[in-house]
Formats: sequence, structure tokens, C-alpha cells
Amino acid sequence: MENPYIKQYPDLMSGKKVMYVHGFMSSAQSGTVKLLQDCMPNAQVIAEDLPLHPEEAMQLLKNLCDTEKPDLIIGSSMGGMFTEMLYGYDRILTNPAFRMGDTMSSSTGKQVFQNPRKDGVQEFMVTKGLIKEYKDITEHCFEGINEEEKQHVYGLFGDHDPIVHTYDLFLEHYPHAIKFHGEHRLIDKVVHHYLIPVIRWIDDKQNGKERPIVYIAYDALHDAFDNATSSMHKAYEMLLEYYQVYIVASAPTNQHDYITKVQTWVEDYLSAPAFNHIIFTNQKNLLYGDYMIDPLPDDNFMGTNIQYGSDEFKTWEEIITFFERLGDNNILFS
Repeated sequence: MENPYIKQYPDLMSGKKVMYVHGFMSSAQSGTVKLLQDCMPNAQVIAEDLPLHPEEAMQLLKNLCDTEKPDLIIGSSMGGMFTEMLYGYDRILTNPAFRMGDTMSSSTGKQVFQNPRKDGVQEFMVTKGLIKEYKDITEHCFEGINEEEKQHVYGLFGDHDPIVHTYDLFLEHYPHAIKFHGEHRLIDKVVHHYLIPVIRWIDDKQNGKERPIVYIAYDALHDAFDNATSSMHKAYEMLLEYYQVYIVASAPTNQHDYITKVQTWVEDYLSAPAFNHIIFTNQKNLLYGDYMIDPLPDDNFMGTNIQYGSDEFKTWEEIITFFERLGDNNILFS
């Protein structure tokens, strides 16, 4: 059901099943489950309390996959570790705890679940035996990978995560390793700004959907001091909902450091949604797409040029208004 008081994406994963796998000391009653359901009101979000012992948890998840056949599995922390091993499904791992035994080794003794559980259990013990069980099961991570499997998995890693640091380990096995601005938990900001765009990529691929393409010249994103231009973020996020958005920058032959500078800036200011969406070219006229937002547009571009900084499009607010006014003739922002 749509909720007018929160940001929702009614078309996202519509009619599909999204399975969420919670982290250690959590449950299927966590706020993340509700947040995902609120964001995707026309999808069915499935979640179950995981048993404390990892072998039992893994078996429950495999049985749940066999029964529900989810279209997407999202796992967080310990849940990300389990989700990696659910081969054959599209999956997103957020801050996956691939070294779960080491991660929980500082939590020995009595612990309390952070969220209510269906069985009513609130306390449990972390023992050396339980830690060994988790160390043993993580030995099986990455065992079922092939070239096809690599395209099914995205990893999202908070650049200020104080608990789990497995970006490099993930990248050894999967190509889609994406850093985002955040810590360990899937809070609202992380879900809306970083997780939702990745879900959208997966949803579009499953549906065979090709969105209209908008190119944004790198020089339209920043000012003379390399700060983000006013209202740029607002426009970028609006465009992401309805278009494939690519950042276009020049590729100066004699300035190799420039490419690194652009990549660093885009990662810093735009983060996860811009992953694999940067194009370096000195021939913008060769790009095929629908719109190009550029302070110095190429007249030979085959789509519609929008000259950022011109009298008609002096700021990003005018560009936002332009796309809003396209209305039913293109894509209407809601």
C-alpha cells in the first residue's frame, strides 16, 4: 500500500518477491524489513528469524528460497555472508561479514537480540563453540562462483563501517564492489540513496527494460572550486528514478591524473549510483542517447542538447523544470 508520508517507489520490483536476510543479533522484525516494504509497496518482502547456529540458518534460507523463489535477495552483515552462498539468485550484499567468526569473537558471553523474535527468545550465549561454527561456515563462502554468478551479485560497503571490512575480499571474487557513504547499518539514507539505485538496475535487467539515457558532462556537476553545483544532487536523484544517467568527462591523452581526479570526485559526491556509469571520451558526438546536459554541447550529438549555464538553463533548477514539463510526452516526475 502506498504511503503519502514517505518516499516510495511503487514500480520498483512490482509484483516480485524480495527476500531480506538479517544480521547477527537481529530478526525479521527489524526496522529494515519495514523500510524495504515501505519503499517498494508493490513488492512482497519476505524475511524470517534466523536460527543462532549457522548450519541451521543456512538450511532455513535454502528451504525458503526453494519455497518462495525470490526475485532478489538482500543480506546485511551476517545476512550478507549467508546471502553470498545462495547461488543462482540476484543478490545484494551490504557490508557482508565474510569473517563472521572473527567479527563476533569480541562478543562472547550473554547477548540480547536487538529486535523481537517469533520464538520469544531474547537472550543467547556466544561461546567459543559457536564462534568456531561461524568460522567453519565462512570457509564455504565463494565456493559456487562462476562467470555467470559474478553478474548476479552486488556488494555495497560503507566507507565508515566500524565493524566489517571485507571490500577487498569481495572484490577478489566479484566485480561489482561498490562503496557508499555510510556506516554498518541500513539506515533510511543508505537505502534511499544507495541501495534503491542498485535494486533498480537489477529490476530493469530482469524486466528487459531500457530507460532513456541522460548524459551529464562532468563540468556541469562542479564549480570552479570543485564543489557540487547548486541543486545538482536534487536533479541527479530525480533523473535516476526514470533515466539511465551517465557522467561524461574528457580523456586528455597527456593528463592521466585527470581520469583519476574525475573518478574520485564522482565517487565522493555521487557515490554508489554512479558506479560503472562514467564515460571518458573526447568524441561526445559518438555517444548514443536521449539527452546531454553540458556547458559546451556538441552540435553533432544525436539527442537533445541542454546547455547548462545558458540563459534557458542557467541553473539545475531550470533543468529540473524542463524534465518535469516533459509530462506524458516522456517521463513525468512524481
